[in-house]
Amino acid sequence: MDKKQNKNKKPAVWQRHRIEKGPHLEILQARFDWLKHPGSQKEMKRLVLEANDWVNIVATTPNNEVVVVRQYRFGAGKITTEIPGGMVDHGEDSKAAAIRELKEETGYTSVKWHYLGSVEPNPAILNNVCHSWYAKDAVQTEEMNPDEGEDIIVTTLTLDEIRYEIQAGSFRHSLALLALTKVFDLWNGNI
Repeated sequence: MDKKQNKNKKPAVWQRHRIEKGPHLEILQARFDWLKHPGSQKEMKRLVLEANDWVNIVATTPNNEVVVVRQYRFGAGKITTEIPGGMVDHGEDSKAAAIRELKEETGYTSVKWHYLGSVEPNPAILNNVCHSWYAKDAVQTEEMNPDEGEDIIVTTLTLDEIRYEIQAGSFRHSLALLALTKVFDLWNGNI
């Protein structure tokens, strides 16, 4: 088959026939959608994890260091280095959530905010988006106020230190890395 013929072709939309509520998973709600395969017409059960939208914050200090958090991550089973981030509360816009999360997790604030865009973390099973924000000239003006389930260490790293942590395998969070690439050139040694 000629690949050029497929350039403007789109797959058919699967028709949902019913929704079955699954277990509540603390920060996620599982649901099962029953969909009809557009080709075979066979009904298939598919898992969807309903989640609030998320935010990631690339916060740089006046010295152009990046604010990072170190915390134990249950899924990975280890301590990771990441940029601040969290969930967007119901009724909250992503900028307000970014401002709140940066202040709660790190005590840093900024008056210079720039939207970096959003991505779908895993559209195969998640129904949310992750927004990325850039907080320029952030300064620590408040005490940290992390959520009850968080145990966070806050520090700042130079771009070279971040590159080292990436190479060492301690900074591997894909959404955080993506947000950083919208502000810095992580791979070529340039800012």
